[in-house]
Amino acid sequence: MPLAAALDVSHLPDYAHDWALVDVETSGLIARCDRILSVAVLTFGPDGVQTGEYSTLLNPGCDPGPVHIHGLTAERLDGAPAFEQVAGRIGALLQDRVMVAHNAQFDYDFLAHEFARARLHLPVNQRLCTLALNRRVEPPVADLSLASLAAHYGVPQTSAHDALDDTRVLAGILRSSLAEAARLDVPLPLVPCPPRQNPQFAPNPPKTPCAYRNPGRPAPGGPLVQGMKIAITGETATSRAELVARAVAAGLNIMSSVSRHTSALVTNDGASGSAKARRAIAEGIPIVDEHAFLKLLGEVRPGTPHESQPARRVPEATTPPVTPTPSPDVTATVAAVPAPRRPESTPSAKPFGRRRVLVLGGTHVEASAARTRVVELGGAAAINLSASVTDIVLFPGGELDRRMTRVSLLGLPVRAPSWLGALSCEPAASPAQDGATADVLPRGGVIDLPTAGRWYVSASWGQQTNCEIDVVAFVLDEDEQVSCDEDFVFYGAPESPDGAIRLLCDGPTEQTVAVDLAALPPAARRIAVAAAIDGAAAFGDVGAVQLSLAPGIDAPVAAQATLDAATSERTLLLAEIYRRGPRWRFRAVGQGYDHDLETLVRGYGVEVE
Repeated sequence: MPLAAALDVSHLPDYAHDWALVDVETSGLIARCDRILSVAVLTFGPDGVQTGEYSTLLNPGCDPGPVHIHGLTAERLDGAPAFEQVAGRIGALLQDRVMVAHNAQFDYDFLAHEFARARLHLPVNQRLCTLALNRRVEPPVADLSLASLAAHYGVPQTSAHDALDDTRVLAGILRSSLAEAARLDVPLPLVPCPPRQNPQFAPNPPKTPCAYRNPGRPAPGGPLVQGMKIAITGETATSRAELVARAVAAGLNIMSSVSRHTSALVTNDGASGSAKARRAIAEGIPIVDEHAFLKLLGEVRPGTPHESQPARRVPEATTPPVTPTPSPDVTATVAAVPAPRRPESTPSAKPFGRRRVLVLGGTHVEASAARTRVVELGGAAAINLSASVTDIVLFPGGELDRRMTRVSLLGLPVRAPSWLGALSCEPAASPAQDGATADVLPRGGVIDLPTAGRWYVSASWGQQTNCEIDVVAFVLDEDEQVSCDEDFVFYGAPESPDGAIRLLCDGPTEQTVAVDLAALPPAARRIAVAAAIDGAAAFGDVGAVQLSLAPGIDAPVAAQATLDAATSERTLLLAEIYRRGPRWRFRAVGQGYDHDLETLVRGYGVEVE
């Protein structure tokens, strides 16, 4: 079928857009410091007619990075234009079109930084990620790399990591993905793209991590010890920068907020009424003035390095402290990563074939219990209708769900709730290929991670109309507190200063936290991933949240869980990655709280203005 005809969705208003398909090859993976080496843009109308094509090599003025991946040597790039010389032409192709890419946030971020360096506006108002779209569609493939999807959809690929060829492959994948989305009535995961013109929208320089464990508070009249957590508030005669530098050089851990784990507060006016001073007084934290602190800095005692201590045992059912109440195609690099394994103490699931069951109708409590039962039987609970769903469990009211029309057209078996009570449920063949299976975890389920590399924790939920859901992450130390406010990653600060934690978003129904365990500071003991509702709704209105863990952005899912809060919770602790002896572990938590995100954030020691 000709590509133009195959892309014709003009008769489907929800899928009809002007498209700009983009691929970039880059000198590295970090948009704020790496550069684009090659870019290609293809444009299509909603009728499938190609309206434009442009591709070019670019001279980045720096080392081209992993030549073994993209093949772009400094010699090949010599004489190519700089980005600012072609930015106008690229911008004209992007203008008034939906930008499409595979792992679109990657391409979008690189373009945003390049346009910002050129002091130009990136004219993209919406983007569509074919990776996110196929996570909604769930085709029967082992992974969601560009190569795997091309093979599945029958799209020829002649030169991987060539920007123009990858963009042509992307066009074929978009064609088939749109057809599958229309067949399943899956809404497109379009992402609004606010203007990003400031060239300085990179995170702050990383705080120097403290190498010592927190020994607690000093004894009255006693010395400071390396690793003690020190906060400073108010005016000081010595510049704040110098005071902090001297304290850090002495081995102290300078904090931006006060918590019950703070060792001492430095201030020349303890009665100032500042938030830090009030909290210190309430917690009984020692308060010292600047002169006394400078004297104590000359007598700091040696502390205990993090590396010399085994990680503190994390309880199997932790809850957060609460105040009063590269490039996008990374599959090749992760293919050799062994699958996570359950700890020996974790019982294996009962066999239930490889069913994926979608529950429709009923109360939230009924639907939640049904999804729990599916997991107990060894199946997986779906939250959306996709190509991988094998069965529908229908409660009263579910017949009115708009997805039932598609269920009938697809011929999926519709089961009564009593079906889940029959232990003799026959297994179902899975549509997944290549034997790719994910470990289905119950709430509280734990697996060991085989490597301390990069892992992706993704959360997804049903389309919402009356609220938005924000996924956040915290890097916590042995006191279950952040070491600095920048260890809180959220939509306003989507990357930790050291790049170890990044928030990725390419759809209104999913967000991902990328965790590079090898890049974490030595004090890090746990990464907590949570979700919070912005709006009047509660998680009982949202329904189940799907959680997945993978060793790559497009790699096979290693573990998944379906989490149901009860009814009124507005904050949900989704998962945690934590140290247990020499290992890192992943736990699906699913603990809900009625309080809002601000309360959760303060409980972890983040200063909220």
